[in-house]
Amino acid sequence: MAPIDAIRAATLVSADLIGVNDRARIKPGLLADIIGVPGNPLNDIEVTQDVRFVMKGGRIYKQPA
Repeated sequence: MAPIDAIRAATLVSADLIGVNDRARIKPGLLADIIGVPGNPLNDIEVTQDVRFVMKGGRIYKQPA
């Protein structure tokens, strides 16, 4: 599976499967669950194993020191 397909499977496709449309996209008015990684996961999907920033529901739970 290509990196973009893995990311879509974990976000857009999963949201569609459970029938929710208020998440899995970054857009005003939707739930803001975001992770930040050190690099471009489209070039190297393994950077998703080093999560440095986490935002859930618009609240920051983890950020770089």
